[in-house]
Amino acid sequence: MDGFRSIDTSSMLAGIVDGWALNDGDLSCAIAGNVDWRDYELADIQLKRDPAQALLRGYRRYGTDLLRTIGGRFSLALWDSSKRSGVIATDRFGQMPVYWSAVDDGDLAFGPTATAVALLTGNRATLSDQGIFNYLYFHMVPAPETAFKGIHKLMAAHALVAHDGKWTTKRYWEPDFREDADTSFADAAEEMVGLLSTSVSRLDDGESTGAFLSGGLDSSTVAGLLARHRPRPKTYSIGFDAEGFDEIGFARIASQRFDTQFETYYVTPADVLAELPRIAASYDEPFGNSSALPAYFCARLAADDGRKRLLAGDGGDELFAGNERYAKQEVFERYTLLPSWSRRLLLEPALRLLPDASRLVGKARSYTEQANTPLPDRLHTYNFLRRLQAERIINRDFLASVDTELPLQLDREIYHQPKVASRLNRMLYLDWHHTLADNDLRKVNRMCQLAGIEVEYPMLDDRLVELSTRISSTRKMRRNRLRDFYKRAVSGFLPDEIINKQKHGFGLPFGVWMAEDLGLQELAMDNLSRMKRRRYIQAGFIDEIIALHREQHAGYYGEFIWVLMMLELWLTAQGYEP
Repeated sequence: MDGFRSIDTSSMLAGIVDGWALNDGDLSCAIAGNVDWRDYELADIQLKRDPAQALLRGYRRYGTDLLRTIGGRFSLALWDSSKRSGVIATDRFGQMPVYWSAVDDGDLAFGPTATAVALLTGNRATLSDQGIFNYLYFHMVPAPETAFKGIHKLMAAHALVAHDGKWTTKRYWEPDFREDADTSFADAAEEMVGLLSTSVSRLDDGESTGAFLSGGLDSSTVAGLLARHRPRPKTYSIGFDAEGFDEIGFARIASQRFDTQFETYYVTPADVLAELPRIAASYDEPFGNSSALPAYFCARLAADDGRKRLLAGDGGDELFAGNERYAKQEVFERYTLLPSWSRRLLLEPALRLLPDASRLVGKARSYTEQANTPLPDRLHTYNFLRRLQAERIINRDFLASVDTELPLQLDREIYHQPKVASRLNRMLYLDWHHTLADNDLRKVNRMCQLAGIEVEYPMLDDRLVELSTRISSTRKMRRNRLRDFYKRAVSGFLPDEIINKQKHGFGLPFGVWMAEDLGLQELAMDNLSRMKRRRYIQAGFIDEIIALHREQHAGYYGEFIWVLMMLELWLTAQGYEP
């Protein structure tokens, strides 16, 4: 065979999952998702016929360059047997994942999950040491690696392209960040709100569509714009009976402003005990973001209420500079403005001579150490494996089998990928991959799928993304004020309480709950005991982190206990015995 593992259209459709497929002579194709063509003729063909017909026409017109004309949420595959050429691709943010593996005789197996690819190759997926290490480092497994040997996943905005039967991976799109394209604030703000409103309208499927509503900037904006298009839409939020975690009050303010039908659910420790094993098992790879659980309960609340689709606000922070680390890095960059001789010969030697007992001296040393670490490496300062030291956490033999620098190298490659970009925009671009494609979107997609509901992301509209690249860094984050442009643009539309609130989200108070709830303690101890029998984590460290959780900071150390527990639950569900 040449090309795909199986060339018939039905197999291609299985590889893409739940889409449209077509055979036409030498051409076979399959495409899935909510496709947004930039070519008006192709958009018209899709509207009047179906996306597969538009894909074939696009290939005949543009060849594999057709990816320049396609947007939205999609995955696609196309094979031209006469030329032995083809393309397999995922969208600009990897909303629809594509896993793949090279097999014998130049064939390529691909699918929406690693499990599907393993079945196509006829082998049970073998765990990758590097993939497991990457999970422990990132709390998920970022593309292009997976948790399995020989199986890869496409990074966002990437494609597999074949010429004469030989497949290579290529990036088909990258942003053109510009610092000199600012129009007047009023024009830019009007364009942003207009594009977002159009995106919400396009993705609104009528009464069956609702919206997540956390009470943050993005979910509140999406809910408000949905209410503009359709009176009293349904919105859904999650609460926690734990101080510092419950955000329902802000969500209620947004609901009252826009007159939505507001439904809430309070997650409890009993919910964690009841659903956590199923949630861990639902992911194709180990996944340690604790906010997956509240995302699931919110999606289930909407599905039980009759919704078929939810609109989510993910993406706004990564487009318009809303994460605290962006402002924090500017504080460190100020240190580099001092003359190098004064830092190297005066300030830093003086700090080394001062007594260790002073808390202020400790903070000053930490500041200079971080400031002397270049980006993007500095973003990993508080990573568990770096802060607590991988040598203390991971078994020596396992650590020797992996490249401990690979996570940093992956970040460096992404960070430096844009040809011309400011420091801020490089951090945003890095987050497009790791925070969005590899983490938040994977989290919400899978939890909505588990709940039986579809999800769409109006903030990731291609035109809105491109607008964000034309807004200068100083306008996005003016004087270290996060999302300054966005907040001013929605002033008067969103309530002031939401514009001025601190960023929060659907964080789960697992560490706090575990300190008091016997059921959660038993669940954690059972899984950590099983983890001790595996080759990954030192048994002594597991005992140590349990003590640190109990005696020092329940929230902080509880998060890493969650990461280890989710790995063990996933391994057990997949049948990998200790």
